[in-house]
Amino acid sequence: MWIIAAIFSSLFAGLTSILAKCGIKKTDSDVATAVRTIVVLIFSWIMVGVVGSFDTIGDISPKSLLFLVLSGFATGASWICYFKALSMADVNKVVPIDKSSTVLTVLAAIILFNETNNLTVKLIGTFLIGAGVLMMVEKKQTGDVKEKRSWIIYAVGAAVFAAATSILAKIGIEGVESNLGTAIRTIVVLIMAWAIVFMKGKGGQVRKIDRRELMFISLSGIATGASWLCYYYAIQTGIVSVVVPIDKLSILVSVGFSYIVFKEKLSKKAAAGLALMVAGTLAMAIFA
Repeated sequence: MWIIAAIFSSLFAGLTSILAKCGIKKTDSDVATAVRTIVVLIFSWIMVGVVGSFDTIGDISPKSLLFLVLSGFATGASWICYFKALSMADVNKVVPIDKSSTVLTVLAAIILFNETNNLTVKLIGTFLIGAGVLMMVEKKQTGDVKEKRSWIIYAVGAAVFAAATSILAKIGIEGVESNLGTAIRTIVVLIMAWAIVFMKGKGGQVRKIDRRELMFISLSGIATGASWLCYYYAIQTGIVSVVVPIDKLSILVSVGFSYIVFKEKLSKKAAAGLALMVAGTLAMAIFA
């Protein structure tokens, strides 16, 4: 079941990137992130009600609560960086770097959780993913050097915080119903996202969001919520170093839709890099 959950997490995550890109053409990325977090929060607490885990809130240990909160902060930071990068560059450029968080997460899981079964396969898979990421990252042809590099900084930040999210959540979700853990984390993300909006003086932009973009932002929030619910169930009941690579196969969904929707084509080098990432991911998912 946890492998199936990881696959669905991947599908919804890939859809999230495309819907979010459609929702931030005119809308500020920080504002969009804050608005979509409201949708995720509502969605996640509805699921808590559906599975009936409200009664277990009092049973959460201080340690679990601390790590859930920390993972929420890491998620918020990752989102802010990720959607800022998406607003500045093509989906095909941002997503591969974000998915490089797989490398950091797998290595951390091996060290922290002693997930050393089939270690050789995991290391080979991690190497292939890393090599694929490097091949997919291509410089944007503009005259402004700073503009070329700034989106990369945000994308790298998104990857680092995403890796931290998975590890912190794995610790925090032990003994906690996965839907409830997701809902608690989302509260932290919501507070953080709106704090950023108001600290930057962007609160007034909320009322000015284009209706069409608001629809896409909301849909991306629903897709994110669905992805999270599947993902955190998978890492709670499965092996982190296997779940994370499967989840990152969402890059196939993102690349496919970016070609259809935005006409973003991959170069031969980038396509080869994508093939390496998929090969590394499948190797870990099947043999690790």
